[in-house]
Amino acid sequence: MEKKERRVGTVSRGIRCPIIRQGDDLAQIVTESVLLAAEDEGFSLKDRDVIALTESIVARSQGNYATVDNIAEDVKTKLGGETIGVIFPILSRNRFAICLRGIAKGAKKIVLMLAYPSDEVGNELADWDKIDEAGINPHSDVLTLERYREVFGVHPLEFTGVDYVEYYQNLIKDCGAEVEIIFANQAKAILDYTDCVLTCDIHTRARTKRLLKAAGAKKVYGLDEIMNAPVNGSGYNANYGLLGSNKSTEETVKLFPRDCQGLVEDIKERILEATGKNVEVMVYGDGAFKDPKGKIWELADPVVSPAFTNGLVGTPNELKLKYLADNDYKDLSGEELKKAISESIKAKSGSLVGNMAAQGTTPRQLTDLIGSLCDLTSGSGDKGTPVVLVQGYFDNYTN
Repeated sequence: MEKKERRVGTVSRGIRCPIIRQGDDLAQIVTESVLLAAEDEGFSLKDRDVIALTESIVARSQGNYATVDNIAEDVKTKLGGETIGVIFPILSRNRFAICLRGIAKGAKKIVLMLAYPSDEVGNELADWDKIDEAGINPHSDVLTLERYREVFGVHPLEFTGVDYVEYYQNLIKDCGAEVEIIFANQAKAILDYTDCVLTCDIHTRARTKRLLKAAGAKKVYGLDEIMNAPVNGSGYNANYGLLGSNKSTEETVKLFPRDCQGLVEDIKERILEATGKNVEVMVYGDGAFKDPKGKIWELADPVVSPAFTNGLVGTPNELKLKYLADNDYKDLSGEELKKAISESIKAKSGSLVGNMAAQGTTPRQLTDLIGSLCDLTSGSGDKGTPVVLVQGYFDNYTN
């Protein structure tokens, strides 16, 4: 009997789980949740399926939290507790406000230097048209708060309505520190105000630290170096510190999960024992994509995936079907075309970088692509599906 042709490619399913608390056996919970979903919904697991867990449930199960006072103590110890330059933070109540409270409580004065016209992930503080009209050069000009207000007035974020300049200013004052706000895009501009600097950018932090040190800064730390070890028994993240943290309560942040390679390997083994299938497992945070309307780049975490099994290493190696159809096989149609394209796919070997038939395919890490798919599937609200099962991702037209 001829095998029936498959009509479905990649499928992404949100998997519901119990609410995760500190100390829970996450590997067991995830394994059971996936297997129960498969049984209830009538699908089966296959080799190279991907089971993905949100970083949030991993950090919660680890109890990886820090308080405002923990942050304050670490900042004071490392940066001296006097005047601290806090530069290039993102504009976020969820991502940075609690961190800023801790930083402010660990200093007598904060000189807050904000990038403009937008922060690192695209939250807009200023309008390009007004920048052009005022003859301002964002690459070199340092604006005082007075000059900023004169040119831009109150500029709340489009989606939240929050004026972050005022919000951060008041937050620092409420924590008992003096505050001065400036706007600049050159890291060394902060050195006219203080030589003790905490740089809060995410993906550009290594360059920022290098430039500050070369310009003569006395003390330079990044958010990745605050809470990178326990403070009075707190949580920590040795690799990323406060980067990737989220607000938990008014006094605590949930840190990015740590040491989770063993977890993904454990889940992989449990699924293999239960089903005989060799799946891949990853932990994911923010997806790596940009919103076309708000211009916000989603990736506020230091990486999309802090842990994943070996089968998720690398980038896709795919041929562009429309290129083959429009060029190599433009004179074919129907079954002949299908057969020719299928044979091209089966014959591909080695890297396709530079091959015209691969142009337009996405040259990104598999974990970034799959993590973005999972982030969109699970959402950031009340879906209640912190685990995502992706099936058929590694299939192609011939499968």
